[in-house]
Amino acid sequence: MIMTLKSLSRVLGALLLCATASGAWAAMPASGPLAYSAPDRTFVTNGLVQAVVRSGDTIYIGGLFDRVGPRTGPGLEFALDGSQNPGLPEVSGGDGTLQAVASDGAGGWYIGGFFTHVGGVARKNIAHIRADHSVDPAFDPNANDGIHALAVSGSTVYAGGLFTSIGGQPRNYIAALNAANGTATAFNPNADAPVEALAISDSGSIIYAGGYFSNIGGQPRAAIAALNAADGSATTTFNPSPNNRLVLALAISGSTLYVGGYFTAIGGQPRNNMAALTLGGPLDGTATSFDPNATTDGCNACGGVSAIAVSSSGSTVYAGGLFDTIGGQNRRYCAALNAADGTATAFNPNPNSNILGLAVSVDGLTVYAAGGFNSIDGLPSIGGQARNYLAALNAADGTATTFNPNPNNAASAIGVSASAVYVAGSFTSIGGVVRHSIAALNAADGTATSFDPNASFGAGSSATVYALAVSGSTVYAGGYFHSIGGQPRNYIAALNAADGTATSWNPGAGSIVETLTVSGSIIYAGGDFTSIGGQPRNQIAALSLTDGSPTAFNPNANSTVQAIAVSGPLVYVGGFFTSIGGQTRNKIAALNAADGSATSWNPDATAAANVLALAVSASTIYAGGDFVTIGGQARMNIAALNASDGMATGFDPQASDGVYALALSGSTVYAAGFFSTIGGQTRNLVAELNPTDGTATSFDPGADPGFGAFALTVAPDGTLYVGGSFRTFELASQQGFASFFGDRIFADGFEGP
Repeated sequence: MIMTLKSLSRVLGALLLCATASGAWAAMPASGPLAYSAPDRTFVTNGLVQAVVRSGDTIYIGGLFDRVGPRTGPGLEFALDGSQNPGLPEVSGGDGTLQAVASDGAGGWYIGGFFTHVGGVARKNIAHIRADHSVDPAFDPNANDGIHALAVSGSTVYAGGLFTSIGGQPRNYIAALNAANGTATAFNPNADAPVEALAISDSGSIIYAGGYFSNIGGQPRAAIAALNAADGSATTTFNPSPNNRLVLALAISGSTLYVGGYFTAIGGQPRNNMAALTLGGPLDGTATSFDPNATTDGCNACGGVSAIAVSSSGSTVYAGGLFDTIGGQNRRYCAALNAADGTATAFNPNPNSNILGLAVSVDGLTVYAAGGFNSIDGLPSIGGQARNYLAALNAADGTATTFNPNPNNAASAIGVSASAVYVAGSFTSIGGVVRHSIAALNAADGTATSFDPNASFGAGSSATVYALAVSGSTVYAGGYFHSIGGQPRNYIAALNAADGTATSWNPGAGSIVETLTVSGSIIYAGGDFTSIGGQPRNQIAALSLTDGSPTAFNPNANSTVQAIAVSGPLVYVGGFFTSIGGQTRNKIAALNAADGSATSWNPDATAAANVLALAVSASTIYAGGDFVTIGGQARMNIAALNASDGMATGFDPQASDGVYALALSGSTVYAAGFFSTIGGQTRNLVAELNPTDGTATSFDPGADPGFGAFALTVAPDGTLYVGGSFRTFELASQQGFASFFGDRIFADGFEGP
């Protein structure tokens, strides 16, 4: 699929460092466990990184993000005062998210989600972190898909989610695991669809499950069931049958089961999205008089409840979800309800977005809330407390406490013990600093500098920085913005490297600038514009670094230019065009630097293709993009072309999907994009390739599949930097930006002695 913005471009490939406890970087020996593919510990972003460049001791990054901060992974433990408990093993791999957590009752935690490693130890989607913060070496159920719910009863851990195999046995969506070794017990309800919520009776003999299923425990059961703990068979009496078959939250208090989800009837009564069900006896599974009636915008079926917690006294039920009315009162996303009748109490935190997880402290004085909000505690007219995705609330009235870890993305589940809180979600960092779409990091330790240009497009739109280039003490930025560095600047700007303020250089492009390359006293700009520097220039221009005025170079491309590489008197360009420099050229061309006229060099990537990345090495031009033929040969998304005649060489990695970034370091070619195989090997998003034939080396950082890598550069010392939409690598939850130490990397990807 052709993409007109450089929301596709570069990535990386090499390695070998790990962080010391102090945060400084220290090289590990080649024999060190798992060191080879682990990214360095640098600050991460909370969004896309689409441009990376290093100058001296500073790394500049651009993209679509609003915060950079220290890497943590998606699970963190906090003391009750909100301070982070250090030393917790980092969760990584998979898609790098956690969706469930349960206390083990001894100071440790069971965690579930989508991951492949915990603290560098292979653990697939479920793990046990012991009280001393070590990964339990015996507990390894190895779920083949995501875990969405966990509950613990004595020596048994119950799990629900998307899996069909766990604990060494086939188990569809729900299982019971031996807490000692993670093996599956005889409990086997065999649900026909995912299980999203679990609760355990006080006696431990009945397991309540909620989700999307219609059959479980050998019986037809719509979205909720009571299962015998011994074998997983459904009890004969409990059958509330919610009408929309979607239960997302369960909580037990005494003989009552509180249920949240999306439904308008359950337990034989009309109930909108939340209900209380009687447990046991002749009324087993019938709805009580508790009727909060959760709705949004007057829609009965729309005010879903996704989180429930009950006070230790059992007198108050806390609910979170997408409602705006509940318990007879206006309550946005979060409320406390009287257990007797479901009416709302004075508790009114008023978050500005959804709640995904709730937990009550052991002493009952604090309610922990997780979700997608960035403000809580206060009416819209007076504003609330800034709390990003996680807050601790006074149980009496919902006001926010001082607890403020400030994660960089949504939190979804919370576990509470007597001394700690474990928070799980899709975040990858806490704390950090605000940086809108452009930032600078110290190359020495990966932390943010004071450089803060604050790119902006205007109210209601987010700015994106697609391209960066550095010349001397000036950083050039191109992208989708109308102001940057404290000044109005349309799509292109020059910034002081020291503080990020805009210089007087102001070519003012007519539309998006997607690529920048500096050569001597000229900067080449490509993108979607038709004017720049006060002159008509279609998609590509050469600008003076002195005043921003265009030179005589005017290739007049008929569509977007995405990549530019300069070699002596020639400018190589790639993009979506079919005409450039006065000639028919399909997606790739060589132009005379003097006037922009096309040379006879014509690899012809065909009109249906595109070229998104270029790199030059002596007599070879490397090209990446979305194409199937180029240089007169079948080449899948990546090729090497002779500079003399444009014909393809024997380099043929055959990437399975688009290649959007290329970089060269010595005799090594690095490629990045959306591929999952390249060079004859499984490689997600980034690979190191042999320049002769394109075979992949053993370097394999293991980026999360389904995402993309958009920026790639190699520093003079051999360090490789990567930017993209990825959330994690196999061995580190490094979101958006990653660094791989490479000054001693050999062709096989291993560090020299």
